[in-house]
Amino acid sequence: MNDEPAEMTAELTADLSDLNDLDLSDLAKEPRGCLFALSQPPLMLFLAFVATLILVTAVHDLYRW
Repeated sequence: MNDEPAEMTAELTADLSDLNDLDLSDLAKEPRGCLFALSQPPLMLFLAFVATLILVTAVHDLYRW
């Protein structure tokens, strides 16, 4: 009989019990990365405005009316 599924189940159960012992306050103290900063609405509005200006100037340079 193959004991691999039983061993895998035991390992997963041990990993889940480690997660239960984890202190959630430690997770809150971790620094947030760049993706968190990009999710802020004022920054996204500013970047959209700058991108629009760059697009308008590029189109103006390509097609001079």
